Formats: sequence, structure tokens, C-alpha cells
Amino acid sequence: MKKIVLTGGGTLGHVTPHLALIPSLRAEGYEIHYIGTENGMEAPKMRAVPGIHYHAVKSGKLRRYHSWQNFTDPFRVIAGAIQSARLMGEIRPNVVFSKGGFVAVPVVFGAWLHGIPVLCHESDLTPGLANRLCRPFAKRFATTFPECAQALGKKAEMTGTPLRPELFSGSREAGLKLFGFSGKKPVLLMMGGSSGAQSVNKALREALPALTEIFDVAHICGKGNLAPEMEGTEGYCQKEFLDAELPDALAATDMVLSRAGANALCEFQHLGRPMLLVPYPKGASRGDQILNARSLEKRGLCRVLMQEDMTAESLTEAILRTWADREQLEKALRDAPPADGTQRVLEMIREIAKPEK
Repeated sequence: MKKIVLTGGGTLGHVTPHLALIPSLRAEGYEIHYIGTENGMEAPKMRAVPGIHYHAVKSGKLRRYHSWQNFTDPFRVIAGAIQSARLMGEIRPNVVFSKGGFVAVPVVFGAWLHGIPVLCHESDLTPGLANRLCRPFAKRFATTFPECAQALGKKAEMTGTPLRPELFSGSREAGLKLFGFSGKKPVLLMMGGSSGAQSVNKALREALPALTEIFDVAHICGKGNLAPEMEGTEGYCQKEFLDAELPDALAATDMVLSRAGANALCEFQHLGRPMLLVPYPKGASRGDQILNARSLEKRGLCRVLMQEDMTAESLTEAILRTWADREQLEKALRDAPPADGTQRVLEMIREIAKPEK
């Protein structure tokens, strides 16, 4: 039987593309193994998928700031590499697909030690630290952005990101019912990632009196970020997090306000709705969201408002300008290369996989 090892962790963005690939990998007859951490975000998500063999290894976080754990985590990475190499010898997969994140480094190295081909995927415009460390040991790279493929050289190809098709099969009627909206106004959906976006949450709530004159506002604010005093505000509905209901929410959406995480951008690009992006500022991240947003803006696929320029007033103005440009933005999104990289990534897996014995 053909076998594949999937790996990646640290954020949901390192996990959800695997979920898009798994149905096709099953249909092709693969036995699917996942190597992640014991308690990382990927562990409960992948352990809940029927038929996936989950293996936990040690891993150190790749920090860019001073921490005493920077002295101990290299030993955890070494231990994880030893565990991963042992697992590769036991599983003997035909191929490894890595989505990045700190857990991927020992897994990719362990695969290389056994001569197992690895396909890495990079979502951001510039390669993350984990994928830069994996580069010598990977056979091929798939990327979301053309700039990233160019930076990674001959091994790399722009493919887009694997997207779950069920995200785009929701019901607008069910979405409107979820939020308690009549459908008479366009729906502005704000999403800020799995943990929310505090500064955007604050500015959006302050802007509600002006925005709800035109929009119904669906606000996915992140766990622990509900504002009880806002409950019952006409034309406004807040939810901490959506999972099974997300397809319906997307089907009801007419415009998106979001951070600029790469996977979310691909999902919104595929959705084809006008986007206003407020990327995380440089001080709060390595700056990848700014680069992601600027790349889409350069291609005419979105509008961007920098966080340092954001107030309730400037956010309102930017939303209204984006909405006024909606026909131009929607045409650009229709004409852009596909954001869904599922089929091409599957083809690359087939191309590099070792033949069955």
C-alpha cells in the first residue's frame, strides 16, 4: 500500500491545507500518517480525522526573540529528528508533504536521512524560517505567491494553496439566519484569524454606527473577544469562532474585512468578494502579512489599510471606498490565476513519490 506522511503545525494555517488534500489522497489509496507535536494546535485537529495515524514527536519553537527556551529547544529539535528518523524507518512512506511550522524541521530532516522525497509548501510571500531550514532536504517546493517561488529557485513552483471545497458550498439563506440578518443590506464579514485581531475588533466596533447604516456586520472576533455590551446592536452579530457554520457565513458575505494570513487570503480570493486587508504590523510578526497584502494589492485584488493608519474613521472610509470599487475588484479576482492549489499539489506529490515496492 502507498503511504504518505503529512506534517506541519503551530497555527491552523499549517493544518487546514492537509484537510483539503486528505480526501483525494484516500481516493488514491494512500495510507495516511501525520507527524505533529503532542499538544500543538495540529494534534486535536488531526487526531479527530478518521483513519489518520497520528504520531507525536518533540519539537522546539523557532523564536526570533530572546528566551531561555532558545537554549533548550535545539535539544528538543535534535530529539524530534531522532524520533522522526525512527518513524520514517518504521512507516517507510513513499513521500512526505510538509506544510511548515516548527514541527516540520525534524520530520523533513528525518525523511531526508531515509532518502524519502519531500514536498514542502510555503503559504507566505517570503519563505518562513522553518521552510528555509528545510530547503536543503526537500525535493520540491510549492508556493502560494509567485515572488516566493522565484526566491526559492528551481525547486519551487507557484501552485496556490490547497483549499477545502466544502468551504464554498454553503447556503446564503443559512448564513443570514446564523447572524440574524434579513438580507436587505450587504453583509460585511470581519475575520481576524483563529485568535482574533484586537485592534481591528476595537476599531470596527467604534465604527458600527456609521457602518450599520449601509451594512449588516458579521464579526468573527476570536475566542475570548466577545463584547457583551454590544449584544443586541441592530445590524451587528458577533461570534467567537465558526467551524461547521463557516461555509454558510462565507455564502452570505458580500465584502470581507480581514487580516492578511496567507491561507485566509486564498480562501477569500477563491470566494471572489471584495477585500479590505489590515495586515499585522511588522513589530507583531516577521512582516509576512504586510508583504502578502501588498502583493494582492499590486495585482488589484484587494485594498489595504495599515494598522498604524487605522482609526474608526479611517476604517469606515476605507471600507466604503472598497465597497465603491467592488465591481473592479470582483473582476480582477475572477481574472486572477486560481487560488486553489489542491490539484497541482496532488500532481507534484505523484511526481516525486517513490514507486510502490
